[in-house]
Amino acid sequence: MDPIDLKIKSIYNSKYLNEAFYASEDAAGFDLIAAIHNDWPLVPGHSVLIPTGLLMEIPKGYFGDVRPRSGLACKHQIVILNAPGTIDRDYRNQVMVCLYNLSKEIYTIKPEDRIAQMVIQPYRTAKFFRDGDLDETGRGLGGHGSSGR
Repeated sequence: MDPIDLKIKSIYNSKYLNEAFYASEDAAGFDLIAAIHNDWPLVPGHSVLIPTGLLMEIPKGYFGDVRPRSGLACKHQIVILNAPGTIDRDYRNQVMVCLYNLSKEIYTIKPEDRIAQMVIQPYRTAKFFRDGDLDETGRGLGGHGSSGR
C-alpha cells in the first residue's frame, strides 16, 4: 500500500523529529516523543499531559489514532488515559498525550522519550436516520453479556 502524504510541523527543536518516525519498515505506528526540556515525574494514580512538539495536517478521509507503547504499559504500567486518542483531520494545535501512572512508583518521563505511537487510519462518516425502526436480531434488546461468555 502506498504511503499517504502527512504534513507535519515541529515546534520542538530535536534531531529525532527530523529523522524517520517509524521504528521499523513494517511498523504500523510512528513514535511520538516527549517534547520536554526537563524530566517530568509522573506520580502513581495521576496523569500528565505531555506535549509532542508536533502539529500536523492529516489528509481528508483519515484521522490519527494515538495508542500506548507496549513497553511503557507492560514494563512500567504507564498508559494513555483516553486510549485510543483521536486526532481529527481538522485539528491543528500541538498533539498532546495524556499519560497515566497505574503503578505504585513514580515514573520519570525524560526529554525525547518515546511516549506513544500514532497510526494514520481511514474513516467513513455516517448518514443518520433518526426515529426509524431497527431490524430485529436474535440478541434483540439483550444487554452486556447476553451474547455468551
